[in-house]
Amino acid sequence: MTSTATRDSYHHGDLANALAAAALDLARRGGPEAVVLREAARQVGVSPTAAYRHFAGHDALIDTIKHLCQTELVGRMEAELAAGTPEPDPGQEAIRRLRALGVGYLRFAREEPGLFRTAFCRSDARPDDQWTAMLTAPGFVALTTTLDDMLRYGVLDAEHRAGAEMVAWATVHGLAMLLLDGPLGALPSDDLERIAERVHTAAITGIIGHEPAQCGDAT
Repeated sequence: MTSTATRDSYHHGDLANALAAAALDLARRGGPEAVVLREAARQVGVSPTAAYRHFAGHDALIDTIKHLCQTELVGRMEAELAAGTPEPDPGQEAIRRLRALGVGYLRFAREEPGLFRTAFCRSDARPDDQWTAMLTAPGFVALTTTLDDMLRYGVLDAEHRAGAEMVAWATVHGLAMLLLDGPLGALPSDDLERIAERVHTAAITGIIGHEPAQCGDAT
């Protein structure tokens, strides 16, 4: 973004969005540690004072960028849903959706590590506020809705439904972190895909209480 374009945006009252876009690019290239309000201001060609009129400080900016990263994450998850072939049976379709959400989550972590890390970085918000933010995050809502559909269509009973979000999330997120910051990142792509397939299947098996029928792609 050029300084001229940024000043034009500013005169039209769009400086907050310009700063957020610059900070999102910083997160993409360097993760949450790279999200600095002064640097975002420099990127768009305005003074830090002008930036502070829209973001009170780092916490306000990082909260905005976390939300944008989570929105990009759910977009990747939705793309995986759309790429597969829907199952005619609604229960099996719900299982296919659960697997696709996990695949999209993991691919986002591998392809956009800076955004992925920023989406789940720590903030100075109170624990209860962070919990509320997580419950309303787009990806978590998509996961909850899918699990509710599995219960509705009889592929998941009420006993296994309780806490199923945590089982699914912790399993796939754990694998993502082993790929990003652990030894699995050094493995060849084919090996990673086989491991991911096993993990997705194991997560679904643990949630529904038995081996799921094969449906859709799970690479």
